[in-house]
Amino acid sequence: MAAGSKTAIEVGGRRLTLSNLDKVLYPAAGFTKAGVLDYYARVAPVMLPHLAGRAVTMVRFPNGVAGDSFFEKRRPPHAPAWVRSATVDGLIACVVDDAPTLVWMANLAALELHTLQARVDDPGHPTSMVFDLDPGAPADILTCCAVALELRHALDGLGLVSVVKTSGSKGLHLAVPVRGATAEDTKAFARGLGQLLATQHPDQVTVVMAKPERRSRVFVDWSQNDRHKTTVCAYSLRAQPQPLVSTPLSWDEVSDALDSRDAAALTFEAPQVLERVQRFGDRYAPNVEVDQELPNLG
Repeated sequence: MAAGSKTAIEVGGRRLTLSNLDKVLYPAAGFTKAGVLDYYARVAPVMLPHLAGRAVTMVRFPNGVAGDSFFEKRRPPHAPAWVRSATVDGLIACVVDDAPTLVWMANLAALELHTLQARVDDPGHPTSMVFDLDPGAPADILTCCAVALELRHALDGLGLVSVVKTSGSKGLHLAVPVRGATAEDTKAFARGLGQLLATQHPDQVTVVMAKPERRSRVFVDWSQNDRHKTTVCAYSLRAQPQPLVSTPLSWDEVSDALDSRDAAALTFEAPQVLERVQRFGDRYAPNVEVDQELPNLG
């Protein structure tokens, strides 16, 4: 296909014009824009529940992951009329409720999609409390596994369901579905639980943002619960040399990887994720399906 060529397709009853399908967006893997579009079209059934009703921040890579990128929070002026939008904190943002919108974003080389924890129709109440586990070298994703399992144990003790996914980079994301809480509630709760772990495991865990404090430890980033902060969506591609994906895991996979010391077992590229979805369905579904309230720890 010649550079700059275009092709028209139909997705979900919407006609889309796709461009530069042969452009390589992940040079180290030879993964093209066509591959990106195919991935997002096929993963849509499990990804859309985690996007639906939320303002989306696109991270666009017009020339692939080796080139420049930019964040796009505002709805582009050239967006089709059928792309839903909503005003959040004075900014008109896109909302991804359907497969055509998801594929349209992929055609913009929006490799990464990040969302707020709250939906646009109720911005004051997040639907999820998140723990972003970020390892400071030489700590790694296996160290994150140990911390995630400690967090899960504490949450289980409080009667709270939690789910886990890879960040698609070097860490893990743990999420707790919540109802009726504010961002201030979830942020304070996450910080408190992180501080408890830091007290119990001072050589392994920190809640301090300063970089020197994070060396050799896992930073439990409670601040991701701030009303204005976004987290990469489940099933989003990441800007890594390979087309890695922020991939939902089972807790057994986390335990097994830690026991076997096999960090590679927690690294998944787009084709592998599609196979996993076929086998397991959406392992992150509880994050949008479970209805639970945060306990009062006062």
